[in-house]
Amino acid sequence: MDVNRRTVIRSATGVAAMAAFGVAEGTAGTAFADTSSSGSSLSTSSAYSLEFDSTAWSYDATNDVYYQIGKVYVANPASTDYENLSIYVPGAYLTATANSDGTTYTATANPKGTVGTYSGRTAPIVIPVNTPGYAQQAPATSYSYTSVSEYLEAGLVYVWPGLRGRDSSTSTRSDAAPWGVTDLKAAVRFLRYNRSVLPGSTDDIVLFGMSGGGAQDTVAGTSGDSPLYEPYLRTIGAAMEDAKGRPLSDAVAGVMAWCPITNLAEANLSYEWNMGQFASTGTRASGTWSSAYSADLAKAWPKYLNRLGLRDEHGRRLELTESSSGTYLAGSYYDHLIEVITTSLNHFLSDNTFPYTITTQGGPPGSGQTGTSTTYETVADYIAYLNTSSTWVTYDATTNTATVSGLEGFVNSQKTGNKPVGAFDGYSRGQGENSVFAMGLGVPSHFAPLTRDVIKANETTYATYSDWNTDYGVSAYDSDFAKKDSVGKDMAWRGDAYNPLYFLSPAFAGYRQSQVARHWRIRTGIMQGDTANSTEINLQLALRNYGIRDVDFATVWALGHTMAERTGGATANFISWVESVVKK
Repeated sequence: MDVNRRTVIRSATGVAAMAAFGVAEGTAGTAFADTSSSGSSLSTSSAYSLEFDSTAWSYDATNDVYYQIGKVYVANPASTDYENLSIYVPGAYLTATANSDGTTYTATANPKGTVGTYSGRTAPIVIPVNTPGYAQQAPATSYSYTSVSEYLEAGLVYVWPGLRGRDSSTSTRSDAAPWGVTDLKAAVRFLRYNRSVLPGSTDDIVLFGMSGGGAQDTVAGTSGDSPLYEPYLRTIGAAMEDAKGRPLSDAVAGVMAWCPITNLAEANLSYEWNMGQFASTGTRASGTWSSAYSADLAKAWPKYLNRLGLRDEHGRRLELTESSSGTYLAGSYYDHLIEVITTSLNHFLSDNTFPYTITTQGGPPGSGQTGTSTTYETVADYIAYLNTSSTWVTYDATTNTATVSGLEGFVNSQKTGNKPVGAFDGYSRGQGENSVFAMGLGVPSHFAPLTRDVIKANETTYATYSDWNTDYGVSAYDSDFAKKDSVGKDMAWRGDAYNPLYFLSPAFAGYRQSQVARHWRIRTGIMQGDTANSTEINLQLALRNYGIRDVDFATVWALGHTMAERTGGATANFISWVESVVKK
């Protein structure tokens, strides 16, 4: 990593005063826009002002909301179609005067105006990250109160930034990682750059999203002010300093992540250990090279996991050890995983009454695919269903609690993998995540060194299978890893930037080189076949081991890849959580 000590110290200076929810920040002033790096489609002469225009507010009188749409948030944008944001503010937080045009208003922040428990000074700023599969987030192009009403009625300030992503690259511009999170950080910096003229507390910025969105807000939440992002931020002219030369921060206060598809560096390995080792069809069918590959990925996972040095809430080191059957299905980490699964099932039993109808998810959220519904008259009926193929759950009717005996029964019954071997970094570069890390203009690329190491160690054996293709070999990985992007960074740099564990675990060089959000709420449907159970579990453990005390974590039984909640609605629960953790 070509980051010197001075850069690290300078990045940390901007957040030295972080306490509870707060982060250090400057006031509006002249932005630092470094256009010396490549990667921008605009010249210096076409740079945009970072000053927020307080004379251009629109007003929804019916709902008492002031808003602005389409403000470019960087000085030298690569794509004005995406790098702009909208801001929605409860009317009480601004004092406004109608302009002569009859349609717009000039407004100043009113720190004493109140909505519910918040004021114009204390209102948290919430930012949605709706980027499924690490795709782009289109900015708003018109005003709709319906889409923001719940947040504004609760007294929150809502900021909707456009973000580049996996599918927004053009024939002349690559928007692959880390540009999505870079844009998100730039939007946060824009708010702090303009804090003197905007209502709401820029100390209390909270990100929220699901799936790839939950992943990207997780990355942003763990990588606050990381030196890895500085060259990218400078390329697009993000606000780096205030008028007095004081560093601005992109660290955030809180993160709400539903089913975050993250920790991609390890994901091929954990997927095969968690689910692949119990499958025997498709790419895991006996006699195929990919079946051998699956087994080798699963065997590589424990070695990597044990290096992380994760500990539970009692300080017990969590590790995997060899077992008499299966691949490393023993040890303190394995016991912890079974405890998480058991807790999830018992929460389900305590949260619900029977008869109970379970509806399976028909497809990804928004796909329009409907699932199937089954009603279970009693708990005993449901437990019998879980044990259809093998007995892995026992139930005590007296205490209404269940005990899960092992991972294999759970996976075969409730968490069948829905992805092929090489679930994230595909051996033919065919997985969506290969496009997330495209090197060049939309060319999918390998990105996971752990996967590359498994291929290298076993390529001679794989080559003995009739279905092996030399294009799957280690040279393809090495070739991709050697390439550099428009900012001059290689895949190792970019992969680290998108790996939350890089910032949270002492096993990596990025440990304690960033400002990590102090408040976390993580929810996941435990039945999802999209990622291993360890994805969210390891994130939660790493956050707590790092010293983050406020980590509200739960796996939700009977739900898959969705905005999973034990009870209640996702939006209402999120809004309540924000209120419970912010400073008043």
